[in-house]
Amino acid sequence: MAAIEVGKKTKKSISTPEKSGGGAHEVEFTFSAPNAKKVSIAGKFNEWNTSATPMKKSKEGIWKVKIKLSPGKYEYKYFVDGDWASDQSCSELVSNPFGTNNCVISVH
Repeated sequence: MAAIEVGKKTKKSISTPEKSGGGAHEVEFTFSAPNAKKVSIAGKFNEWNTSATPMKKSKEGIWKVKIKLSPGKYEYKYFVDGDWASDQSCSELVSNPFGTNNCVISVH
């Protein structure tokens, strides 16, 4: 696997969820990777599909995406240029079957 260079985060990785219609909350995920060519997020919310939720890169190299999530707990990871990467500012981690950790977000 190629090494992933992850830049220092300029702000919290996940914003506070905002309610939208139907009890879902809009959650913004951000990931700093200025040199990355392609970043997506995968997790329980998209059946771990690495191409289902691509992120968009800002001029500052921060990748962002907003996802509507119903209340609950969701495991996730970032997929950066073909390799898995963890959210460095995640406050809750759980082990996965591959010997690494997944981040967990709780939506209330």
